[in-house]
Amino acid sequence: MKPTSLPGSSPHYAVRGAEAERLAARDEGREPWGLWGPYLSERQWGTVREDYSADGDAWEYFPFTHSHLRAYRWGEDGLLGICDEGCRLCFSVAYWNGCDPVLKERPFGLSNPQGNHGEDLKDEFFHLENTPTHSYMSGLYRYPQKEFPYERLIQENAARSRNDPEFELADTGIFDENRFFDVVVSYAKAGPEDICIRICAKNCGPEPATLTLLPTLWFRNTWSWGTPISRPEMHLNSENVLLASCEELPVYHLYSEAADDFLFTGNDTNTARLFGSRDGPPYVKDAFHEAIIHGNRAAVNPARAGTKACAVHQKTLGPGETVTVRLRLAQSHVPDPFGTRFNATFRDRERETGEFYESLTPELPADQARVQRRAFAGLLWSKKFYYYPVARWLAGDPDQPPPPPSRKTGRNAHWKEMHAHDIFAMPDCWEYPYFCAWDLMFHSFVHALIDPATAKRQSMILHGERYTSPSAQQPAYEWEFSDLNPPIGAWACWRIYTMDRTRCGVGDRGFLTRAFHKLLINYAWWANRVDQGGDNIFEGGFLGLDNIGVFDRRDPLPDGSRIAQSDGTAWMATFALNMLNMAVELSRDEPAYEDIADKFLSDFIYLSATVNAATETGYSLWDEEDGFYYDVLKRPDGSTCALKTRSIAGLTPLFAVESFNEEAVKCLPLLRRRIAWFRSHRPHLIGQLRHISSVHLGRQMISLVPPERLRRICERLFDEKEFLSPFGIRSLSRVYDEHPYAFAEGDQTSTLAYSPGESPVNMFGGNSNWRGPVWIPMNYLLIEALQKFGHYFRDSFKVEFPTGSGQKYSLWEVSLELEKRLASLFLADPNGQRAFRGPSPRTGNNPLWNDQILFHEYFHGDNGKGLGASHQTGWSALVAKMIQQLHTFRKS
Repeated sequence: MKPTSLPGSSPHYAVRGAEAERLAARDEGREPWGLWGPYLSERQWGTVREDYSADGDAWEYFPFTHSHLRAYRWGEDGLLGICDEGCRLCFSVAYWNGCDPVLKERPFGLSNPQGNHGEDLKDEFFHLENTPTHSYMSGLYRYPQKEFPYERLIQENAARSRNDPEFELADTGIFDENRFFDVVVSYAKAGPEDICIRICAKNCGPEPATLTLLPTLWFRNTWSWGTPISRPEMHLNSENVLLASCEELPVYHLYSEAADDFLFTGNDTNTARLFGSRDGPPYVKDAFHEAIIHGNRAAVNPARAGTKACAVHQKTLGPGETVTVRLRLAQSHVPDPFGTRFNATFRDRERETGEFYESLTPELPADQARVQRRAFAGLLWSKKFYYYPVARWLAGDPDQPPPPPSRKTGRNAHWKEMHAHDIFAMPDCWEYPYFCAWDLMFHSFVHALIDPATAKRQSMILHGERYTSPSAQQPAYEWEFSDLNPPIGAWACWRIYTMDRTRCGVGDRGFLTRAFHKLLINYAWWANRVDQGGDNIFEGGFLGLDNIGVFDRRDPLPDGSRIAQSDGTAWMATFALNMLNMAVELSRDEPAYEDIADKFLSDFIYLSATVNAATETGYSLWDEEDGFYYDVLKRPDGSTCALKTRSIAGLTPLFAVESFNEEAVKCLPLLRRRIAWFRSHRPHLIGQLRHISSVHLGRQMISLVPPERLRRICERLFDEKEFLSPFGIRSLSRVYDEHPYAFAEGDQTSTLAYSPGESPVNMFGGNSNWRGPVWIPMNYLLIEALQKFGHYFRDSFKVEFPTGSGQKYSLWEVSLELEKRLASLFLADPNGQRAFRGPSPRTGNNPLWNDQILFHEYFHGDNGKGLGASHQTGWSALVAKMIQQLHTFRKS
């Protein structure tokens, strides 16, 4: 039945009000509310797409020290800035505290070689608010009043080992006595192309302090590369309004209230300073640094024209004083840009933002609402422009030196067909300013809570003709497109569809059909290319879990041995099961899909049997003695050996589970016949899967893990001495803390120990760690699996939680307990402390810090401290869904 539209809402959205109307107008093509957004990256330097080196060292080729001197080829960056969807015209704010050696135009962090755990953001900024149409956005930058300690951060971290903690900006003492400016940058759209901008700077310190604010507008450099593109232009008109015009956009007007001055230059490389060239352009990218810091007015264009311009606002703030700077960026002339409608626009958008999120999860307690809204804000702020046309990148530009010959056989050389030019939900806006295939699926899923249309676009974007290779492989991430990420695209698309169906009463069958056909092609690639032995065991591949193995699992060992991966095979079984789900749903209208469903059920049975029973070669991924799934080392001579490390890779088989109601099963006689056929003709395969034909409380379950093995796994999973942490499920059993696992094969010996914090090894660059920390995405998939098991078994299947406590819960109840533990990473405890901050003597008890929330890449396995990338509100934003579910069941 078609759902009834709510007043002031679209039937496609579960929320009321003005923001829902804007979403509908955007998705129906009536108004371009998505034209402008937070699409300006926080880091463009040190990326693969800007790397034209002979050795592929992107960090060295374009370091941070070049970022204010050198024009980027394929993007731009700034700090809490915005741009149009093609990153043609950009806006951001630069800062100067009177003592820094460079303007603060972009966040600073260490490159991968500089950090003792890889690349590492050092600046402190926070995403406060954002809506799906970006009608209202707000972010906070915490700017030190003393000289920013660039060199000290580099030197101190270089002196530390992988076993030492990272040396952070707060550790320098620069924030002591609150000697910093809190600068809140907010954007409120009066229309799709009319953006009110408010910059509020507060002196949080005990003494007067000087701050120069430089709201900056500039064009991305598209004219310096030998292409037939005209140079755009900016100038001031007679009313001191900055006009910006280029071929691809209408003329934009930037209004700045009470500016002290305007400066103009070109967004061009300073070739004289970088390369000693004397024939470069006279006005270059770093001109504002020269003019503001060194007083060199000759660096800026006296004609007040160029491709980069800024307003200058110099302020001296007393202790606790706040100053506000107002600007407006509009496509057309605004007669009274700072009249009463300016402040009214901010009031309206702030109110509408509150209504939007309140409608999503009504009556949510204040702190839970704060965490949920910050998670959504971070997710939306992480939508960034990404431009990487690989063929042009490989060939080089006519007006630039030709790339080295090694480029033709180097990184991504086999991906010439890929041409990226899109807005992506990035994993992290600074540490990972590029798409990652499996991260993107989690981002898409969370987007479905607030913006289904964006969720669908993001989940399908890598299946498009500009991304998928001729062999049907999807690109993984720019450092190596050919790496393998877990194939969770079918999970994401199915969940986006079911969430739509739950919200609206009907699902988007058009989306499901398109997704199914795209995924079918990708499924064939996985089946044909990754199962190298043809025995349904998947081996060799990154699979997203970085250093989780005792050996690097991507490549064979020196003696030719290969690793049969319990998680690789389980991911494929999960892929098959989600495709089965989609085929079953589509078969309700198109019976032909039942034949395809039959294919996926058959594949699932073969894969599940392979994981659970001894293969024809005599080994099994299930260890009956330990009650756990392990990787197996396959030697060239045909012998095998289990790699007995209890990690989250061995929990992945739990993800492959689904249950159907009896009505659905009765409608699909072919599936029933297929199971009966296996029972008659392949009894050795179906032996461990007897449960898939039984009906319990009106439902039929299909799962890779049999119930008796599920119970044994749960004993370890919920054991606080193994996987169960106060903050979720650890990625590696804690048993390896006192008893590290060692394995020798030929001349190669490796040890794996429980490491709950940062990575102690350099595998995969050393900037993430799967040897003990809590990872929210894997926890979420585990929670969903437990809920599916719980929905099937109800109260007939209970386990001890924690193991040994004597307290028994259903798997559904356990899943909610795990969600509570994960949510507690971010929620304030009775003392106002948040676990993700960890023990922090300098900022731990400071109210100015306590409510500023970051969503890290992963979390310490024992104390919950946030680790890795600090703005990973792609997949760590999954906590927003958990908070919603916990609140729903608490109310019911």
